[in-house]
Amino acid sequence: MNNKAVKLSLYINYFVFAILLNSVGIVILKSQNVYGVDEVDASSLEAFKDFSIMFTSFLIASFLPRIGYKKGMLGALLLVTLGCILMYFGNSFWSAKLLFMLVGIGFGVVKVSVYSAIGLVTENEREHNSLMSSIEGVFMFGIALAYFLFPAFNSEEEPNAWLNVYWLLAGLTLAAFFLLTRAKFDQSYDAPGAGLKEDFLEMIKLIARLLVIVFVLSAFLFVMMEQGIMTWLPTFNQKVMNLPENVAIMMSSVLMISLGIGRLAAGQLTKRFSWVSVLTVCILAAMAIVLFILPKAVNANIEAVETLADVPAIGYAFPLVGLFIAPIYPLLNSVVLSALPKKLHSPMSGLIIIFSALGGTLGSRIIGYLFRELGADQAFSYTLVPMVLLLIVIFVLKRLTDKAGAAQQA
Repeated sequence: MNNKAVKLSLYINYFVFAILLNSVGIVILKSQNVYGVDEVDASSLEAFKDFSIMFTSFLIASFLPRIGYKKGMLGALLLVTLGCILMYFGNSFWSAKLLFMLVGIGFGVVKVSVYSAIGLVTENEREHNSLMSSIEGVFMFGIALAYFLFPAFNSEEEPNAWLNVYWLLAGLTLAAFFLLTRAKFDQSYDAPGAGLKEDFLEMIKLIARLLVIVFVLSAFLFVMMEQGIMTWLPTFNQKVMNLPENVAIMMSSVLMISLGIGRLAAGQLTKRFSWVSVLTVCILAAMAIVLFILPKAVNANIEAVETLADVPAIGYAFPLVGLFIAPIYPLLNSVVLSALPKKLHSPMSGLIIIFSALGGTLGSRIIGYLFRELGADQAFSYTLVPMVLLLIVIFVLKRLTDKAGAAQQA
């Protein structure tokens, strides 16, 4: 297997899905401004995305290796191309729900494929940590691009002009499809079980392992925190920072770029430092930003902003939390996958995605509720709760992965 070609295909597919999947925050804002739905109703788009990811991962993870990761990703790209076209012609809140349902289904397949394929092209835990962090970093840059693509098609004179971005996105997914056809995957390893029933049961049995229980709790907590911030940052920028809609959307790219840089940096840091040390420092730094920087941003009283150049420095400060929360998710995923045999990576990837989707949906819903009930100026301060819990959980996870690693070597 040509590892370089396979890695490139993983990067490209993850990048394309990043643009679509995490445009949900932008579409939530547009749904409020164009389709007239309130914050809580708009947050249901997150549920359409995450629950479709969750159910797809649950159903397909156990036997995707038999279908083939390449075939799965090719089908997912075609499905999302269809979703983009339907969104353009549908032009409604319901078509937005359908779009994110299809994107969620496609991403469920792609994420299981990518996470499982990483184990095929890496030899040890440090390589796994590095590649996982790098791929997730590229994912964040894809998200950042979305925050420039959508405003580029926005027009105050023509409310429907923003929908033209979906023709470009459909073209990108088709381009990724044709590039993927050229990559060759080698899946010549033992399947989890002797048949589809056994494969499915293997995934269910994983849930009973203490290591997996602690891990899914940590993944749930992280995604609840990250997705809550990521999804609602455009709304925060407009309602609290008093930024125009286009600028509010583009400013959200600062978070995504920070997340991308943080994950790429983590890929290098984990070559020299233990993952526990990296995550401990990162979580403490993220807590400091929420405690000390966020209140200053809320009280900044920004006025007369027309472009990104007009935004004062404090407007860029809070999104830099992305630098520090960025390494958490890919490192946690890599650590638990590295502690398991490669034949269990596909079912474990399914569980990762399921509980990540649950965390994302709940996080977005909670933040949406807090935005409505307490105000946008207070909502993000509650992200301190999952941060504190994560700090505790990672030390428990460290002990369990050490035991699992020792058991594999015995």
